[in-house]
Order: sequence, then C-alpha cells, then structure tokens
Amino acid sequence: MIIHEAVPDTNTVNTLIELSRDWAAENSCTGYRENDNSDIEGNRIFLAEEDGTVIGYLFGKLSRSEKKTSIMAENTPFFEVAELYVVPSRRSDGIGSSLFRYAENAVRSEAEYIVLSTATKNWKAILHFYLEELDMTFWSATLYRKLL
Repeated sequence: MIIHEAVPDTNTVNTLIELSRDWAAENSCTGYRENDNSDIEGNRIFLAEEDGTVIGYLFGKLSRSEKKTSIMAENTPFFEVAELYVVPSRRSDGIGSSLFRYAENAVRSEAEYIVLSTATKNWKAILHFYLEELDMTFWSATLYRKLL
C-alpha cells in the first residue's frame, strides 16, 4: 500500500466522487451525499493506493479558528478533515489510521491542530477509532431525537 498526497486533477477528483457515491450508497452516515467538484475543490487530498487502485482517501483544508475558541485561541491555524473513507473490504486493516497519520505529518508545520466532525450511524466504532486509536480528544457532540 502506498499513501501519498495527490494533485487534485480531473482523474483524482473523479475517483473521489466515485468512491463517495459508494459511500453514500452504504447509508452509514446521517445526511451523507456523494461529492461533486465543489466539495473537493480547495482541499488537500491524501490517497491510499494498492496496485494502482485507490482504497481510501482523506481530504481537508487548512483554516484559522474563529468559532472553536473554547479549544484553541482565535486565529490558530488548524487542518479540518472533511472526509476520511476506506473501501469496505479494507476496513480494519489500518488504512484509515495510516491516512490520518500521513495527513497529520504533512500539515504539522502549517497547523497546530487537526479537527474533524463525524455523522456516522456507528458512533461506538467511530469514537473508538478516533479517541482510542488516533488519540484525539473529544470536544463536542450534536445529538438529536425526532419528536413524534
């Protein structure tokens, strides 16, 4: 497996859109829809490839804090992960962790924090992944319950 930062060319963007279509079909995240060009534009893209096939991706962008001041000072540079996806047949193989660590190292000189939000329906597994495997810190949660 090779992990690298990718140039956001047409082929890469189309591959991410195709994989996001598969992700949307899984119905594993509340409100997730397949990407279009505008979702990917302006992001840094990291790919996990095996034998020339993309088996996972992470993309996100550098920002400066404005509304996250309860965890970091105003104007602090951070990298926000927009999406981290691994094809179902390769989950639990360490690919997501490897993508995250690669991106973390790639942006370390430009950002003081790495942040993300998730809307997965499998919250127990995702909290284990981010909190225990990647040693992130819990900051916030949005919970909901439909009223009948």
